[in-house]
Amino acid sequence: MTDQTWNSLLREQFAWHWTEQLRDRLQGLTDDEYFWEPAPGCWNVRPRGTGTAPIQAGSGAMTIDFAMPMPEPPPFTTIAWRLGHVIVGVLAVRNAAHFGRASTDYQSFEYAPTAAAALAQLDAEYATWLAGVESLGETGLARPCGEAEGPYADRSLATLVLHINRELIHHLSEVCLLRDLHLHTHQLTGREAS
Repeated sequence: MTDQTWNSLLREQFAWHWTEQLRDRLQGLTDDEYFWEPAPGCWNVRPRGTGTAPIQAGSGAMTIDFAMPMPEPPPFTTIAWRLGHVIVGVLAVRNAAHFGRASTDYQSFEYAPTAAAALAQLDAEYATWLAGVESLGETGLARPCGEAEGPYADRSLATLVLHINRELIHHLSEVCLLRDLHLHTHQLTGREAS
């Protein structure tokens, strides 16, 4: 094998996806796309006091729709909601638990009121995550996750990195698909109107 290490391979797994497939597709995300509700009863990020979900989480002017336990079937979620989940639940909480970021959770996070602000939050949390994983080196990847990961506390940080990579690829691909759906739905609507 070449001079590749497991640490660099784990980082490159998502970094390649971020650079080659994902981040450019998020450029130009509009507020209309960000908040678009393509189905009735969508969960979204909303101005405080306007949500209908059982829980309105968030500390600032915006909240995210939420419920525990998650309803069955789960509600359809918007780009704003999915980005909020990735930014907070997938990245920020892990960055706080493992890489020195200030503590946060769904209740205390200040959700973005615009698409541009959400993408800035995503970029910042992604950069913190990537630098944090790099700082683990080879030895750190073998270390147990610890109590921050609840029932997975005994699993290695390498296992956590693989899980986060899957979560990022999964949810951010959904965001891209919703952008495609928004574009094609609105193009069709525009053509039908003329």
